[in-house]
Amino acid sequence: MPMPAKRRVRVGIDVGGTFTKAVAIDAKTGAVISKSTVPTTHNAAKGVSEGIVDALCTILLRSDIGVSDIELISHSTTQAINALLESDTSKVGIIAMGVGPSKKDIVKRTDLHDNDIVSFHEFLDTSHLITEEEVEEAVLRLRSKGAQVIVATEAFGVDDPANELFIMNRSAKYGIPSTASHEISGVYGLEIRTLTAAINASVLPKTMQVANYVEEAIRETGVQAPLMIMKGDGGVSDMNTFRTRPILTVLSGPAASVAGALLYLKVTNGIFVEVGGTSTNICIIKDGKPEIRYVTVNEHPTCIRSMDVRILGVAGGSMIQLDKGRVSKIGPRSAHIAGIKYACFADPDTLKSGNIVLVRPKAKDAKYVAIQCGDETFAITNTCAANALEMIDKDDYAAANTESAKTALKMLGEYLGVSYHEIAMSVIQTASFDITRTISGIIKEFKLESTTQIIGGGGGASVLAPFVAKQLGLRYTKAEHADVISSIGVASSMLQEVIEQTVTHATSKQISQVQKKIHGILVEKGAVPESIVIDSVYIAEKSLLRVTAIGNVEMDSAETSKSVFTLYDAKKRAGEIIDITTELVELSYETDHYFVFTGHVEVKKLFSKKNQHHILVLDRYGRLKLSLKNAKIFQGGKISVLEELDDFMESRHSEIAPKIFLLNDLKLVDYSSMTSAAKIIDGVRADLAESEKAAVLAEL
Repeated sequence: MPMPAKRRVRVGIDVGGTFTKAVAIDAKTGAVISKSTVPTTHNAAKGVSEGIVDALCTILLRSDIGVSDIELISHSTTQAINALLESDTSKVGIIAMGVGPSKKDIVKRTDLHDNDIVSFHEFLDTSHLITEEEVEEAVLRLRSKGAQVIVATEAFGVDDPANELFIMNRSAKYGIPSTASHEISGVYGLEIRTLTAAINASVLPKTMQVANYVEEAIRETGVQAPLMIMKGDGGVSDMNTFRTRPILTVLSGPAASVAGALLYLKVTNGIFVEVGGTSTNICIIKDGKPEIRYVTVNEHPTCIRSMDVRILGVAGGSMIQLDKGRVSKIGPRSAHIAGIKYACFADPDTLKSGNIVLVRPKAKDAKYVAIQCGDETFAITNTCAANALEMIDKDDYAAANTESAKTALKMLGEYLGVSYHEIAMSVIQTASFDITRTISGIIKEFKLESTTQIIGGGGGASVLAPFVAKQLGLRYTKAEHADVISSIGVASSMLQEVIEQTVTHATSKQISQVQKKIHGILVEKGAVPESIVIDSVYIAEKSLLRVTAIGNVEMDSAETSKSVFTLYDAKKRAGEIIDITTELVELSYETDHYFVFTGHVEVKKLFSKKNQHHILVLDRYGRLKLSLKNAKIFQGGKISVLEELDDFMESRHSEIAPKIFLLNDLKLVDYSSMTSAAKIIDGVRADLAESEKAAVLAEL
């Protein structure tokens, strides 16, 4: 009798400002097996790790999942961003290196004068071979000044990191954590690379401690599956990344919810609004992918790229501020962070015995509205107002006791001399103002159509998101499993890495070398080699080569994973992106990792119509990799592809080279940076030599 197939379970845990939410999903079907929500344990002896274990143990108790069934645990974290925002950072010692004559310039670029990061500086002259004694003396001088962590930075350290690694090695001898600037970015800019490394270093001791607590706590439950961490770009990486490059996780929490919308809900176009208990995260999803930008931390630009998420300090648990007898502001303090219960979850008779009071939850806070009932204090929140207005369905995560909610708002209404309905509506309108303004700005910034939809996620999805959509006249959709969509995003996400290098002229050989390097990094981190998709782009005006790789973790099956698109799913998305019916979309080419679709579009001219062939490349996860509004595809044998491309180049009679791309099983190669037809042909020929199967796309 055959052995039953082993159950395959992925666990995603999102550590939010208010709640820690865990979800277990079936890795074969994507179905949600179990979920749980517990308060985030910010003030516990071992911090958030206690809440993580509570959430994990709860889903195990509520289901028949065994610890041996779990093949992967991924979690998001707010530790890095919280430490930076709350100035809970370590003092940084910077060791800058360069040749003597350039000392003045190097010191100017690397000696930080920053109120947020306390730093001390040393310079080492590398015109000679630096010695162990020199380095150790510099490390000890910095330690004596108070440095708790070291940054090693050198002008061309991205090309030859030997000196930076040498300093890290000597720092380790004295038990001092360190960051090398080349580890953070491959960009030449010494100033921004040093600043980014210093920001990273300033939270290293804190995040190393948290990482150890989390890993120890998970292992004590008996779970031996790999433990991964969510990054701000929507991918996941191993815990060593959190220990050494915590800055990559700065927008980990917001990225988790967007990943859920992309990978689980398969949203193509829309504005994703996640309303939690403490904050609201807003992100645009366009053509099946989020906008990506360089992160700014406390007004400091960095060379770290993450999802473009707008974070607002208003959400379901936000408390109310008053001014001159009216509601003046909602938030940023939330009831949970204040340690106060929501009034709408209290007993209505208990509330009736109380009085409206103004409280300062934290010493530096403004005054917020609360109801004092003997020894208990209850907060009036957005969730209370929405329940009082009966805006929440009974089976919704945010549904509370309607009588309690109305009682609380009536008390506040009487205190201000207005009806409960009027005061409740005032709370919702005031709370939604910033969200409405932010979304209006996004629509204008990205020139979105009036058909754009708002997708609501988070436990407070029904509290503010539908109201905002109605105010803007936009269609609203509530996400399936909205309350744990961020945890689903964490569980569904794939390994993702990015390498950026300053390159004067990107040759096919250089691109290939970086692609092989990033492919190896992902395999080393646990990705299935055949699942890895590599995307390369050369930004000529910045002389910047950016190579991105995405892959499924080792235990995942590309055939069964929920996040992998079927041909039907991919064709549907292609139609949505091009804005035509699926009948006008045809599959022109495919590899193990890509679909190439041609959309037949009729373009109206002044007195005529013209047919264009819009070519789209989607990867197997539905992500848009390339869009050419009018293009040709050459495929077949290597010789015939080269001959067709050569004929096409000659027929153009133009000195300006067209945009040419090559697609094979491993990578998508962009030849746009090459200025002549001859160089393009040579590059394509070199890459075709390594390919069993390939196609060339040419923009018309």
